[in-house]
Amino acid sequence: MSYCVNCGVELDDTAAFCPLCHTPVHNPNQPVNQTAPKPFPTERKEVPPASKLQVAILLSTILASVAVCCGVLNVFLRTQRTWSLYVIGAALMIWIWTVPPLLHHRKDTFRLQLLADVLAIAVYVSLIAVDLDGWDWYWHLALPIILLLGALFLFWGLTMGRRKRSTLTSMTLVIGSIGVFILGVERFVDLFFLGHWSPGWSLIVLAVCVILIIPLIVVRRVPSLREEVRRRFHL
Repeated sequence: MSYCVNCGVELDDTAAFCPLCHTPVHNPNQPVNQTAPKPFPTERKEVPPASKLQVAILLSTILASVAVCCGVLNVFLRTQRTWSLYVIGAALMIWIWTVPPLLHHRKDTFRLQLLADVLAIAVYVSLIAVDLDGWDWYWHLALPIILLLGALFLFWGLTMGRRKRSTLTSMTLVIGSIGVFILGVERFVDLFFLGHWSPGWSLIVLAVCVILIIPLIVVRRVPSLREEVRRRFHL
């Protein structure tokens, strides 16, 4: 039995060098066994990645099984609440979010995928409206906010996905669009509950966003400030 002279690890009789520190083995009393199989792999290999189609089939099977089981259970329990709609809607939404992008990961399908994602959210919330008998709040509150959120993501995708923008420009676009989104949310909430738009807290959020945007624009326009910010914050 041999031991490494450098790190002291126990060596197999087939080892020509230490597997831990790679120190050559020289033991006149026990020559290296060239015929016995190695106790560890001698070639570096990588596990092949799983097929995207197989992953998509696996995800689809899991989500479909959960949705079907909950639906059947809801029918056999004969409860007044259609609670299985929540699970079925969530499974459908997750499927739309994960499986199509997994099979068709192309930049030219961005708009179609975004449309599908927004429709998935709208369908899920509509199932909640079915269970709660709340079509009024769905059409006048939930759906407009969902569409506004989809427009926000579409704006981000078109302005920042086409070409690579600087971090300062991206931060300016994100902060400004969030302020506009909050303003729109309060508008839909006020119209639904009060019948008229009375802007209040959203103006505070919008003002904060404007206060944050102005320094970013100044820094973006002044080369010396821009380089100093990039150097200090690694932007």
